[in-house]
Amino acid sequence: MFFSDTRRHFFRPLTGKYREQMLECLRALYARLYSSLADYSRALDREQLIEVFQQAITRTPALDEGEDEYQAPVRGEREQANWVLNQLLEHGWLERQVDQATLQSTYAFSRIGRLFTQPMVETAGGRFRTRHRNTRNTRNALQSFLDQGEVYDLLDAFEYSERIVSDFSDVIAELDERKRQLVQEVEAQQVVQRASDEFFDFMEKRFMPDLAIRLSADSVEKYRDEIQGLIVKARRKQRKFKARAEGELRKLAPELLEQPRESLYLKLLDGIEGRMHNASTVMLPALRQALNGFTRRADLIMRQLSYSGGRPTRLLEACQVLSKLGPEQQDQRLAAAGRSLAGIHLTLPDPDSLRLYTGRARRQVQSRAEEHLEMDGEARRRLLIQQAVELAFSVTSGELREYILNALHQGHRLHSQNLPVHDARELLLNAHAIEIATPAAESSEFRFRVTPTGQRVRSEHFDQLDEFIIELLERTADPVRPEQ
Repeated sequence: MFFSDTRRHFFRPLTGKYREQMLECLRALYARLYSSLADYSRALDREQLIEVFQQAITRTPALDEGEDEYQAPVRGEREQANWVLNQLLEHGWLERQVDQATLQSTYAFSRIGRLFTQPMVETAGGRFRTRHRNTRNTRNALQSFLDQGEVYDLLDAFEYSERIVSDFSDVIAELDERKRQLVQEVEAQQVVQRASDEFFDFMEKRFMPDLAIRLSADSVEKYRDEIQGLIVKARRKQRKFKARAEGELRKLAPELLEQPRESLYLKLLDGIEGRMHNASTVMLPALRQALNGFTRRADLIMRQLSYSGGRPTRLLEACQVLSKLGPEQQDQRLAAAGRSLAGIHLTLPDPDSLRLYTGRARRQVQSRAEEHLEMDGEARRRLLIQQAVELAFSVTSGELREYILNALHQGHRLHSQNLPVHDARELLLNAHAIEIATPAAESSEFRFRVTPTGQRVRSEHFDQLDEFIIELLERTADPVRPEQ
């Protein structure tokens, strides 16, 4: 269970009045241990940790939400930092490590605390990620696996392919969020300059370095065929190579194996292929649609703000004039305008506003029911003869397989001209003998192989016919195809 032992109330520090301070302390500690600010140590003593928390608390005010049962009394910054440290230790975010030789305590993230803090740091936007390179990383890892044979490269390719779809989802969600923020800021401020600046700032700093590369240079459509070719080569590897890779994968990633009899090697290849297909056919069009919606919304908003914030229109001029008049004069002007608008004025339409649309041709559907005429005796006789002829000359795969097996008896090979013919039915089956090599005549254990000899022979029933060798082979005895 997750909520057990010290993690029974794991998320309690992120609730209450001081949750923003808790979050900022976690971010500051993560940056101190794992970012470029780290001094290559994974643990700090209590004094260093308190100093980090004090700096975070200084720049983060507490939320004023009134009384709360889970909150500390008003203290100084150092006392508050000590309280934050105790809360994070108590609920499993941090852990204390004691040196048995010096009996000194050091503090670091617990494994679960570090995993939950990482997305909080990423949401702040302080880390740089080359998210558009996961497609190329998948291709490079697969190529390295085929060249070197290291199963770690195959697992890396499987992980990179998973990030392709998740990165698409992150970008689409970010575009939708920015579109909502743009609408909210415009509704609140009505400032066209700020709205246009934020839009162009996003296009220059976010679209050009990442989205433009994702849609062009690193598009999944560009590398999809190449990755598909590498997957096909991996599936055609020799049995010895695939058996060795399967054994190593079962040792390194047993959690990926759901059924004991399935192949983990083929499962990873199928997973990579499916994710590339979904990224190309589903996620990439969705990203383009989200980007198109964001740019269209920004364009409409800026056009509307430019129109309303530019030179005064006649309506705005009339409102400005009315605002300078007294109440009686305003009523007179408005009454006169009402009488003027109440009349009917006939004017010619503007030619530019006229559009001639081509009408769509109506589809005609024949819904009349035709009456079938009764068939006379001669028509029924012809239909009966036609059905009898078709049944007489039809050959099923079951009949053909039984005929060939009876001709083979205990052997596994014979020539087509040696097939026995005792009646007209067997003569018809003899003429269709080479059709035994079709997939419909195969079974789960045996298959037939028909090989032409290139010679023409004569038999008792045919003046001239091509000679074929018909063989019955076991599937376990199929020769291993060489690596392509």
